[in-house]
Amino acid sequence: MRNQLIIIFLFVTGLCKAQTSVATYQHNLSKRVTFDFKQQRVGDVLQQISNAGNFYFAYNGALIAQDSIVNLSVKSLPVRDVLDQLFDGKVDYKENEKYIILRYAVNQFTIEPDNITTAENLYAISGYVVDIKTGKKVKQASVYEKRLLQSILTDDEGYFSLKFKGEHAAIVLTASKETYRDTSLVFLSSINIKPAGYNDPDKEKGTFFSNTIEELGIGKFFLSSKQRIQNANIPNFLANMPFQASLTPGLSSHGMMSGRVVNKVSLNILGGYTAGVDGVEVAGIFNLSKGDVNKLQIAGVFNVVGGNVNGVQIAGLINSVQGNANGIQLTGLTSLIKGNVGGIQISGLGNVASKSLNGIQVAGLANITSRSTKGIQIAGLGNITSRALRGMQISGGFNYAKNNKGFQLGLINLADSSSGVSLGLINIVKHGYHKVSFFTNELVNANVSLKTGNAKLYTIFLAGQNYVDTAKILTAGLGLGHDFILNNTFSVAAELTTQGLYLGSWDETKTLTKFQTNLHIKIFNGLSIFGGPSYSIYQSNKLIENSAVGYKQQIVPNKHQDINGNKGWLGWNAGITIF
Repeated sequence: MRNQLIIIFLFVTGLCKAQTSVATYQHNLSKRVTFDFKQQRVGDVLQQISNAGNFYFAYNGALIAQDSIVNLSVKSLPVRDVLDQLFDGKVDYKENEKYIILRYAVNQFTIEPDNITTAENLYAISGYVVDIKTGKKVKQASVYEKRLLQSILTDDEGYFSLKFKGEHAAIVLTASKETYRDTSLVFLSSINIKPAGYNDPDKEKGTFFSNTIEELGIGKFFLSSKQRIQNANIPNFLANMPFQASLTPGLSSHGMMSGRVVNKVSLNILGGYTAGVDGVEVAGIFNLSKGDVNKLQIAGVFNVVGGNVNGVQIAGLINSVQGNANGIQLTGLTSLIKGNVGGIQISGLGNVASKSLNGIQVAGLANITSRSTKGIQIAGLGNITSRALRGMQISGGFNYAKNNKGFQLGLINLADSSSGVSLGLINIVKHGYHKVSFFTNELVNANVSLKTGNAKLYTIFLAGQNYVDTAKILTAGLGLGHDFILNNTFSVAAELTTQGLYLGSWDETKTLTKFQTNLHIKIFNGLSIFGGPSYSIYQSNKLIENSAVGYKQQIVPNKHQDINGNKGWLGWNAGITIF
């Protein structure tokens, strides 16, 4: 019986190889191209081929020398033949509708069966994976059955042993390892009934993932070395299943293949490791997903996703996404997104978007967007947008946007350039207003002010002193202003300021609020003169004015108005502005 099975196995193997040879010349790999490449980089050659064939190449840049110079002339050859010439047969190819996936595979191996056992509801296969060229056994190669999602790594002697329960008409074993070309062999049994849900073994999704999860420190800590080797050996295989459950990443209903399966429902007691989620995933502590997560993912402590998130992601401490995040993210500590953010992020500590934000970020401490923000950032301490802000930043501390095209509200607002509005105690625009004015008015004869911001809204810091010995006054305060630009020479400034007055005693509180309009005339770049009317409102905590000796005794002019216990009067300003 064993010999008959081996004969059938060898026959089907040859037949499958012939069919595979024909099947590979379909879709993108079978498209014919004509090129004459002379002294061109490999990377540029691949780009031209992909443009001509209307597909994309995906490959590990560390394994393929993109800067190598090649000379190649082809006429109406299939893409596969062109790639064989380009890489001298040392690259393996997989394809799907949009991509041709290149994998450095200079070596070849085969599966040599040692024992095949069939019994009721049991099919057992053991054997060796052998390098065709050297004849040596290959260790740490992945041997797996794609449809049944069972796999094993060969030991140091290249040996493997797999058992499959249930009735199976055929077992298709595939061997994979880095730098080797995949090989698949079919083992037939005498059973003629296929179990329900048995899929075509050649019907791979063609999806590929990076090894980001495995390379992260958290992945190295929670994943075993065998799991990391398995994913390096099988970078392109993907399966979809309705359900998986796990205690830890190593104890899963999908076993060693858990990192190659996208699940509709994933339940993880402590933590789980999957290729992705297209439904719901819940974990007591953590979820590790190599690919995309759609709909809902919840973890008691953290979620780490190697692809994109589309839906709702909730974690007690951290959500980390290597791709884009669209939807709602709720975290107790922080959300870290390597791509773009679209939707809502709410975190107790902070949110980080390594690319752009199109939505809302709310954080107890800080929000950081490494590119542009189109939406709202709200933080207890500060917000940072490294490029353009088209929206709003609100914080209890500071806001920064390289190019403010929206609105900033905070104690300190910073921008490199601004066509928007910044409202705060300090507003500084690197390429905006840095104006210094020297002026006089009806009350204080020597004043200086610093204006920062832009024409729409600028902050004013001012101080003054009356240098008349018998009428000394010291003032300091701040305000806001807006410039109405009439043309290149004339503009009108509307300003509101509040100043504290010192008249020889700190026991007295005296405040002067002024609204003033000034006509500015530019003499030349960096110098203008201005003047205009003002209206002042004076407040004092003393019913009877009693300034110290040497200080001005009468602040309010004889001609004034009483306004709810305060005094108001018309005045004037005149001065020069530099810078």
